[in-house]
Amino acid sequence: MTIEFLINHLWQSSGIALLAGLLAFLLRRNSAKVRFSVWFSASLKFLLPFALLVNLGSLVPRPASRSVSAAEPVFSESAVRIVEPFIPTPDIRAPLHARVQWAPIAIGLVWGFGFLAIAVSRLRGWRRVRAALRSGVPVELPIPVQALVMDGMEEPGVVGFLCPVLVLPRGLMEQLSTQQLGAVLAHEMCHVRRRDNFYAAVHMVVEAIFWFHPLVWWIGSRMVEERELACDEEVLRTGCEPSDYAEGILQVCRSYTESPLACVSGVTGANVKKRLYAILNGCFARELSAGSKVLLAAMVVVILSTPLAIGVISAPLIQAQSAPANTPKFEVASIRSCSEPENGPSANSKPGRLISDCNGLLNFIGSAYNGYASGYLNINAEPTPVTGSPAWVASAFYRINATAEGNPSVTMMLGPMMQALLEDRFQLKIHRETVEGPVYFLTVAQGGTKLHPFVEGSCVPWSLPPVALPRGQEYCLSLISGLGKWPSMNAHGSTLQEFSKTLHALTGRTVIDKTGVAGRFDMHVEFSSDGAGLSSDPGAPPSIFVAIQEQLGLKLEAGRGPVETLVIDRIERPSVN
Repeated sequence: MTIEFLINHLWQSSGIALLAGLLAFLLRRNSAKVRFSVWFSASLKFLLPFALLVNLGSLVPRPASRSVSAAEPVFSESAVRIVEPFIPTPDIRAPLHARVQWAPIAIGLVWGFGFLAIAVSRLRGWRRVRAALRSGVPVELPIPVQALVMDGMEEPGVVGFLCPVLVLPRGLMEQLSTQQLGAVLAHEMCHVRRRDNFYAAVHMVVEAIFWFHPLVWWIGSRMVEERELACDEEVLRTGCEPSDYAEGILQVCRSYTESPLACVSGVTGANVKKRLYAILNGCFARELSAGSKVLLAAMVVVILSTPLAIGVISAPLIQAQSAPANTPKFEVASIRSCSEPENGPSANSKPGRLISDCNGLLNFIGSAYNGYASGYLNINAEPTPVTGSPAWVASAFYRINATAEGNPSVTMMLGPMMQALLEDRFQLKIHRETVEGPVYFLTVAQGGTKLHPFVEGSCVPWSLPPVALPRGQEYCLSLISGLGKWPSMNAHGSTLQEFSKTLHALTGRTVIDKTGVAGRFDMHVEFSSDGAGLSSDPGAPPSIFVAIQEQLGLKLEAGRGPVETLVIDRIERPSVN
């Protein structure tokens, strides 16, 4: 959950609350139970982020017009080549000099104290009521719920919503006439039928979570007023004499005060003067017409369906799982489990024959749908995490020995043909998805860049499919080398956008170019392979984070941004063969 998510949720909920206020005003001459429903819906909105509905909508599958295997690389001209032996990826999650963000911590602490204070207050009040219930004396009344007479109760009220109990202050029945008592009991039974205590409890949760938001408390006061008016209207509709009902409420007010707990529905809540005026006038609010009901229902449908529709429209397409029709097939394929992972395709692989060393299943999936997805080695492919897999997949290692019809290239067998094999033998279903996650932003350090311009014509930008270059020409490549005393990175003829993809392999995170610097450059960086740059050798270079700042005038800043992932929807263990 991010700050942006919370801000969006708060302004959306605030907008719905203000819309509810306008709608309640337009319905002021209609039944109070309708306005209560409007206010309760505004309260529920605080518990239902639109982002959740958008995510639900994004789960709706939509077929794509092309296969994931044909996905073009994000950057068509970058080239990343890993030179063996490959140095370990530094285990760094943020730059060492990253400052602690105290503002979110302080806000979280203030919210936590407020939430805890309200929760403790509500709990203590409820425990007092429960203790008082145990000391109550049962009394027989012509109502469908249990009734208790007890000391310390400040007014008649209904406690609980699963097994509601009517509690009456001691001596109340002696102070009211039969007609007045009947009106008061009718009011309380209306609360039971309407399940007002349940709705009050739900809003108490909203108040505890969003205690800092004034609109939440405004909604709560409106809910109390409308629920009391709704019960008043229902009591009058049963034929109760308005004067008896009003006198009963006044008698309770002379002797008692408000309910001891927000989720205890009493008889003297809300604006008593306004209620008595309406009761004595004997005017009944209009019920909604059929057209008004349809209009309200349509508004609810539109409000709920809009974020769902956004989720459906913006959902990542479920990519077609089958390889193109002209893709060669494996005639025979042997998949055997192994326990000691090795490097990958064996040197014995040749056109038409794939012989892999023991390798992780996730590596097979990643290379098939990413590095070799086009049927060629895409050296500009950025590492793409694979998510959504069962726990067993992470520790699953296999040797694959396969023979293909014709003589397809090894890269074709590792890409589209491997996709078809995984989908057939592992029942793999997979799609691409872009999510928000931790990233690094590549920016210009203070003092400006220290970049060396690229000499045009000294290398040829990478393209797919790769072609044999004339003698004396070479592709522009980014090389990460572990050879020599210290690891180094050489980017020849690289844009900073392409250079960012090379940094991904070193930092373990997506790196997004935010420098705004155009053009191609030749870059050389030496850095420490221990990640933090804390080598005991005094001559050791700094970490990659410090090295690019000192040697290139660039800086990596931690943040959150779009991260492309491969999401496994389904996968099963292969049959033994």
